[in-house]
Amino acid sequence: MPAFVLDDPTPPDPRRRWAELDAPARGRCYDNNAGVPDSAAQVAARNAASAAYRAAHPAALDIPYAGAERTALDLYPAGAAAPCLVFVHGGYWQRNARADFACFAQGLNEAGWSVAMPGYSLAPEARLADIVAEIGASLDWLGRHGPEHGVGGPVVLAGWSAGAQLAALHLGHPAVAAGLALSGVYDLAPIRDTYLNDKLQLSDDEIATLSPLRLPVVEKPLTIAYGSRELPALVHDARNLHALRAAHHAPGALLPVPGADHFSILNEFLRADGLLVRAAQDLLGGVR
Repeated sequence: MPAFVLDDPTPPDPRRRWAELDAPARGRCYDNNAGVPDSAAQVAARNAASAAYRAAHPAALDIPYAGAERTALDLYPAGAAAPCLVFVHGGYWQRNARADFACFAQGLNEAGWSVAMPGYSLAPEARLADIVAEIGASLDWLGRHGPEHGVGGPVVLAGWSAGAQLAALHLGHPAVAAGLALSGVYDLAPIRDTYLNDKLQLSDDEIATLSPLRLPVVEKPLTIAYGSRELPALVHDARNLHALRAAHHAPGALLPVPGADHFSILNEFLRADGLLVRAAQDLLGGVR
């Protein structure tokens, strides 16, 4: 008999019985808006706070890094030598915009960090492979031109929700020192069986080459965070990615955020002592 039995309060991964679920049930596994009762109020408050933060910091907004309509960066610089968090927004690759998340630069700016927020094209106008390439182009641009705009220190690449998948895919980029993946989706195969695929139209190749759980492990530090009140599919994706990396002895913590849901987890960026601000700081402290 084992000395103890793990009491895991997280519901089991619903994808283990995927074949038994009908289309609406599969969709509910990923529907964060429906899974958080006050999601609309949280999003409205976030957008209002972000509009105010952008208005108060207008000096380096809407800087193009490529030729598409949404391929621009908002920069909140703290000086060319300051560390920088690059934040990739979420929205299942088909909604939201970088401007909606500006308020989450506040805590890092107060802690002396720069923040860069890239926008990217959305499905169905762009395929997921094209979106991934755009994030790479934004990092290329920052490496070449960031210092001209007061952003030149070591980069922690962060992403939330769909943005966490985009960030995880670019952990190996030469401009990136470490990564912070928040509330992400790291295996795309089940997504193809849900309403989310109406616009994405994922191909076999995209699932194989753009799912972090199906790719070789990058040895740079990656902290993987999730809220304790996330949907079970997202909790298990976070745990699975951390387990995969741990099996390859890749550095990085698994960071459950107590009491946080898919939206409120980002509030840990609002203060200089927020849990996610400290997680970013710890990542650079651990880079050798």
